[in-house]
Amino acid sequence: MKAFLVGLAMIVLLGVISVIGVLLLPLILVLGFFLRLIVGVLLLLFTVWLVGKLTLLLIDALRSRS
Repeated sequence: MKAFLVGLAMIVLLGVISVIGVLLLPLILVLGFFLRLIVGVLLLLFTVWLVGKLTLLLIDALRSRS
């Protein structure tokens, strides 16, 4: 009887885990899209900051020359 209850508990546990996985799949897909979007925006902001920083360094270097 003990082996039957353990086997039944394992089957129920696997079923619950698989149902949770199927229900969370759309959420994981949406989170992946938003993560890609956030990384893209952060990369764009970093690029703009870097171009501005290099421009200011170039202006200062040209000013100190003359």
